[in-house]
Amino acid sequence: MAYYYKEPSRTFNEYLLVPGYSSKDCISENVDLSTPVVKYREGERPPLRSNIPLASAIMQAVSDDRMAVALAKEGGISFIYASQSIENQAAMIRRVKDHKAGFVRSDSNIRPEQTLRDVLELKKKSGHSTIAVTEDGTADGKIVGIVTSRDYRVSRTPLDMKVREFMTPFEGLVCAEDGVSLSEANDILWDHKLNALPIIDKNRRLTHFVFRKDYDSHKENPLELLDEQKRYIVGAGVNTRDYAERVPALVDAGADVLCIDSSEGFTEWQKETLAFVRREYGDSVKIGAGNVVDRDGFLFLAEAGADFVKVGIGGGSICITREQKGIGRGQASAIMDAAEARDDYLKRTGYYIPICSDGGIVYDYHMTVALAMGADFMMLGRYFARFDESPTAKLNVNGNYVKEYWGEGSNRARNWQRYDMGGDAKLSFEEGVDSYVPYAGSLKGNVNQSLGKVKSTMCNCGVTNIPDLQKNTKLTLVSATSIVEGGAHDVILKEPGGNVGR
Repeated sequence: MAYYYKEPSRTFNEYLLVPGYSSKDCISENVDLSTPVVKYREGERPPLRSNIPLASAIMQAVSDDRMAVALAKEGGISFIYASQSIENQAAMIRRVKDHKAGFVRSDSNIRPEQTLRDVLELKKKSGHSTIAVTEDGTADGKIVGIVTSRDYRVSRTPLDMKVREFMTPFEGLVCAEDGVSLSEANDILWDHKLNALPIIDKNRRLTHFVFRKDYDSHKENPLELLDEQKRYIVGAGVNTRDYAERVPALVDAGADVLCIDSSEGFTEWQKETLAFVRREYGDSVKIGAGNVVDRDGFLFLAEAGADFVKVGIGGGSICITREQKGIGRGQASAIMDAAEARDDYLKRTGYYIPICSDGGIVYDYHMTVALAMGADFMMLGRYFARFDESPTAKLNVNGNYVKEYWGEGSNRARNWQRYDMGGDAKLSFEEGVDSYVPYAGSLKGNVNQSLGKVKSTMCNCGVTNIPDLQKNTKLTLVSATSIVEGGAHDVILKEPGGNVGR
């Protein structure tokens, strides 16, 4: 006879945190959101910690090298998506590890024989007004000039005019040689009243830009996540098909932590992938596994050698696994079950294996609920897809700005490896959708606001760190009526900018 759980499958939305006693020390400035990312022995320091409990999802529409740098600046970790060639993924990892704070690789580049029409299309796509003109139109080509919005007037400059005719030519640029320090580069910016300073090598090839607008931001990242060599920390996804080739390439590129990207982790395929990593690298390479939704799944991956376990099936905003296959579990129930298994494993072995909650976060307060239930950090897709730093296009749809967002199980991504169960090398049916998410602006401001809410809630609970939140917080189930009561009700809301009362 099949096994039936006695409790319903619960979501984060069905719980509220109950306030605890707050001392005078319980203020947001004193809250520490650092958290372990990988397995460690009790009483010892974790080999890898994140300064905030947020990771960006292993998705084409979310995590590339630009997202990785932006999130590392705020203290989190991006996992570069695996549904691309090994060479491209390794190149993204190298770009993150080679990134020098304040030195930005140009992501808006054009050839001199292109036209103003091309410039405007590129500006619309990237949102950047400073465009490098290189001989071959690449980010590291030989620089021949720069185009900014001051070089043309859309109302007067013909759209078919060649870039070389209106750009600021190389002879009119102030540049700095590769190897200049950030302090020296900023001095040049200020001395010459520049907005952008190209950094070039001895062959006049563009290597980076330093922007005036970034000057203050470099002093505003006290939580940036760096390795021992002062390089940004970055993660990467792998699959259970080509791991023997992909893992060595990503390790060689400098990835700090790996994660098996799969919709279902309670499989022999994941056990074999973990065994390969342990056989080839011992404990020197850190790799998480998943996804699972219960005690048995967690313990299986823990015993197989996972450095962290990713929990959650079917709870993502673009995931349709539950309606397609009837597989999954409410995210709250899954986290609580896995956390109980994690604590039992710690008592039995002396090793703590962090839990990554993947999916189910709709509102910011769900982050605090997930942490209180036992998650050590969260992997988010939709949340990060909304930002400037995600790799997708920003579009205007029906008068509203949106960003494209699609699931790895959609026909657009065709990431069949993520859903591989040992059959043919193809995506048999969709387990994700292709969609839009409302554009939300920059990562920095949004992450700071979300985590500000988390800190405030933790203070209401009388705690100032995640371990104490997990040990001391009280949670309560809420009824459907209680959920309604929790929002605005029995009032007439004013329309934004309306004239109610006049």
